[in-house]
Amino acid sequence: MFDYFVPFITCFGASALFGQAVLPMLKKLKARQVEREEGPESHKVKTGTPTMGGIMFLVPWIIVVAFYLPDHRNILPVMIATVGFGLVGFVDDFIKVVLKRNLGLKAYQKFGLQVILALVVCVIIMNHTNVSFDMRVPFTSIFTKSGAPVMISLGLFAIPFEIIAFGGTVNGANFTDGLDGLAAFVTAVIAIFMAAASAITSSGITPAASAMIGGLLGFLIYNHHPAKVFMGDTGSLALGGFVASCAIMMNLPIYILIVAFIYLAEVCSVIIQVLYFKATHGKRFFKMAPIHHHFELSGWSEVKVTTVFTIVTFVLAIVGLIAI
Repeated sequence: MFDYFVPFITCFGASALFGQAVLPMLKKLKARQVEREEGPESHKVKTGTPTMGGIMFLVPWIIVVAFYLPDHRNILPVMIATVGFGLVGFVDDFIKVVLKRNLGLKAYQKFGLQVILALVVCVIIMNHTNVSFDMRVPFTSIFTKSGAPVMISLGLFAIPFEIIAFGGTVNGANFTDGLDGLAAFVTAVIAIFMAAASAITSSGITPAASAMIGGLLGFLIYNHHPAKVFMGDTGSLALGGFVASCAIMMNLPIYILIVAFIYLAEVCSVIIQVLYFKATHGKRFFKMAPIHHHFELSGWSEVKVTTVFTIVTFVLAIVGLIAI
């Protein structure tokens, strides 16, 4: 229980208290959100809300998790992935909201940094842990006589696959961060799955997952609707790195498609919207993408979208645990 409750409670308290200090600093820096012109009309009132709030849970999480690092070496790749992608997001946020350069990092710069970080994490996993890149196939343990899951190996394609898993998950988390509390609530549920799955697989990353649950709940004190602060790319990219690295450390990258289905839906909605727009010369498949905006424009409130997406994630987290 030490690996569960202590990091959870400590990170929750630290995140809640740290937010009290960080929020005035963000306001002083004028690190404020600028809503895009093509966004929902109801979001225009959010302009001026402080962003880059991901540091509220990320800094306490780093401190708490570092305490467990000596006795839980499998946490290292998770920590590097979470911090690394968070730093990419921080640079992007800083350029956009502090230096007032609206575009932030260019797409190729952000993509390139993501690929490099994913590769670095994969190398660390290979050289500093006993974890392989074999992947559990969902539900197979139920149907095998031994009760052992079927594992598949991609051989030379393993690392490219993991890099794709990182890219998809990180950008999925980024797209999900579009409504008050949405990314934080959804990812808190995913982190609960990761903590439970860690116990099942004996992966040793339980403190990192438990701390993330606490950190996000502490952050939600400020991020629930109506949000006093947004996590920005600092938070959303860090969360994507956290989810992907946890899954890989437990041989569960395929499970991301189940448990982080909301991430997948957000990414796919953007891809479908862009391709359909180009193919039809200006028509839209969704009322607006990412898909959470489609539901908003269909009459759902922000709170309803966030609640439904969180419930869906909770149900799929249970399905994911059954599938292990």
